[in-house]
Amino acid sequence: MFALDQLVVYPAQGVGKVEAIQEREMGGLSIQFYKIRILSNNGTLLIPVANASNVGLRKVCEPAYGLELFEYLRDWSDFKGYAGQNWNRRYREYSDKLKTGDLADVAYVLKELMLISQDKDLSFGESRLMEQAMGLITMELAYTLEREQDAIRTEIEAIFSDILIKDT
Repeated sequence: MFALDQLVVYPAQGVGKVEAIQEREMGGLSIQFYKIRILSNNGTLLIPVANASNVGLRKVCEPAYGLELFEYLRDWSDFKGYAGQNWNRRYREYSDKLKTGDLADVAYVLKELMLISQDKDLSFGESRLMEQAMGLITMELAYTLEREQDAIRTEIEAIFSDILIKDT
């Protein structure tokens, strides 16, 4: 169970704060909900407490895991790229990964798209997915590492510009 004012992550939406734990009656049943305020857009979500883990609601990652994520982004030995895949199939695969809410999946999408973009132009949809993945990662890491989101983004972009320089 999440606590009041706790930072949580909702898949594809990003970091939010538990503003309240409310009880509402629906269909004759009394159901508890988390009221989550999404910090990036100030939107509000009501998520049934009993269903929170099923929809992927989780607490913000630990700082050590956040630092490990930078190392994962630096290691591109597992890069598959776009060999044999068209942009539409990649788009579906990446969209599904962003919906899991797993930070490792989001990092995978970001890394793949950043590396692909260095070799060829991304489709409009892929560009949007890359920005969404970047936003999800930078926001969560900014909160967990207590740094500015722009600084996290700059560090991630530097990782990929370093790879491009080393590759040429």
